[in-house]
Amino acid sequence: MRAPATVALEDLRKEPYASILCYPRASEAELESRVGELGGLGVEAVEFSGKGSAYNVPVLGKGYVGIVVAAHLKGQRVALKMRRIDADRVSLQHEAEMLAKANSVPVGPRLLRNSNNFLLMQLIEGDVLPAWLEKSREKDAVRMVLADILGQCSRLDSIGLDHGELSKAPKHLIVDGGVRAWIFDFETASDTRKPANITSVCQYLFLGGGAVAKLVKNALGERDADRIKEALRLYKKERTRESFCRVQEICLS
Repeated sequence: MRAPATVALEDLRKEPYASILCYPRASEAELESRVGELGGLGVEAVEFSGKGSAYNVPVLGKGYVGIVVAAHLKGQRVALKMRRIDADRVSLQHEAEMLAKANSVPVGPRLLRNSNNFLLMQLIEGDVLPAWLEKSREKDAVRMVLADILGQCSRLDSIGLDHGELSKAPKHLIVDGGVRAWIFDFETASDTRKPANITSVCQYLFLGGGAVAKLVKNALGERDADRIKEALRLYKKERTRESFCRVQEICLS
């Protein structure tokens, strides 16, 4: 893989950066449009680094909708999500709206600026939850992070915003160096369908048979699945502070 590099805006026209900016294939017209779009957002340079890869160039992440890299904005390092040319949506406007709504509670990295093809957000550096759980051996720290995640999901439920992918969230939950949890990727979020963030994340963390639920069990001990399901049924029915605290108590005690 290539070494990490910080590339000035005008140099993004060169390969392989042009093809990453217009992933998976660059055309001259689209490239010029996107370079101009970044300039309009105030981006000064793009930093290619991270554990992901695109065309053998390091990036922070690569998904079905976009490529995530770091960018320089007024001397500050921020996260930049770039819409893939072959994405199943014509813009990132919906994701920006959902992230802005999540920010109001507050949940998610702070939305800074956006356009059709780009989102500029607060840059969060840390480990995805599975990797963090594998390294963490302190029961209190695990309980604190999981309580943070449950609290954020409750706040999303309270404003009618459903993340949509928290039942399978290995890349959507990150723990930073300050042991704070962050919920990412609101590209499939909705404020029109019934929110199910608490029930989804509890399935992922405590009730499923996947690696994360096993890591949580190793850290906190066996959870009473029947009591958790009963508490979740009550929460779905009443959606009150008291019913949420009951879920939290049973899951984390």
